[in-house]
Amino acid sequence: MAANRALLWGIAASAVLTGLVWLLGERLHGIRLLPDQGASWYYWKLPEPTVWTRASAWLGYAAHQLSAWGLIYYAQTRVRRYSNGLQPVNVVALAVNFGFIVLHVLQTHLFYDGLAQDVSIFSSQGSVVILLVVVLLMENRRRGLFAGRPAPISAEVVGFARKYHGYLFSWAAVYTFWYHPMENTSGHLIGLFYMFLLLLQGSLFMTRAHTNRWWTMSLELLVAVHGTLVAIMSSGPDGAWPMFLFGFLGVFVLTQMHGLGLSGNIRWLLAALYAGSVLLVYNGRGLGGLDEVVRIPAIEYLLVGVLAVLTWLGLRTARLVTARRGGGDTPGEPEEPEPADAARPRL
Repeated sequence: MAANRALLWGIAASAVLTGLVWLLGERLHGIRLLPDQGASWYYWKLPEPTVWTRASAWLGYAAHQLSAWGLIYYAQTRVRRYSNGLQPVNVVALAVNFGFIVLHVLQTHLFYDGLAQDVSIFSSQGSVVILLVVVLLMENRRRGLFAGRPAPISAEVVGFARKYHGYLFSWAAVYTFWYHPMENTSGHLIGLFYMFLLLLQGSLFMTRAHTNRWWTMSLELLVAVHGTLVAIMSSGPDGAWPMFLFGFLGVFVLTQMHGLGLSGNIRWLLAALYAGSVLLVYNGRGLGGLDEVVRIPAIEYLLVGVLAVLTWLGLRTARLVTARRGGGDTPGEPEEPEPADAARPRL
């Protein structure tokens, strides 16, 4: 099957799976939960967990994670080439992820608890933030970081991120997936649909669909949809939803849209629509809250710099240790190809 066709089928399957979680979730409404205790409290976990409820979540997560990492390693060491169609390793990866989705549904209905019982809610949120930041770093040469202009990040750092990003992205998706029980609240369903799409993307490695820039851009933008809707559901129309909507869309205007091959006029139009929407919303909410718009972009760009420096220091240290032992150099560029639209757009 062509990879792009498999991608479309996978998106449809993700929607169907989300619908099934919604239907089956009616059985979970009788489970007793503790009262909400604030922003750092995760509401959907059992008041009295047992060894079995904990073990079911952690063993399921561990098996899923190790399977995903094993498939990535196999693809990088045995396949080593990109194709227009699905390869056997992709079929296995799709089957593995589907199997663990079904397993997590069963685990939820038998034991309920996810990983949230034992780890902070911020670890789940942070894993997705790290994923988004690494994408900004590894795409720096192709689309730049600010209005098409690349940040001064070494090719070695970018190459390392491009080669090994699959392991990190797999962890972010699988960990977040197993963090939550398969509840059918609106927030859970939106998040699960997003996780299904990320698992689908991870299953299509070594195919051209995996590097389709409109598809990967859609995955980056979906976090704006998810964050905004969850904020409205939890805090209402007067809550902090503009911070999420305009924060993530601000990253799109500053960085992400410059990798799509859009003309200069289209990009200026999108920037104007963004600025006009911000002024329209905050004219009603109060212009004093405009600082909300820059919080998410500022955090993401700061983290890109921090991650680039830490990666550079790690590579330098590894090179020094290797040189003293008389070994070879550290791993370089990955074999991931640049897409046809990789040329940096003119400003």
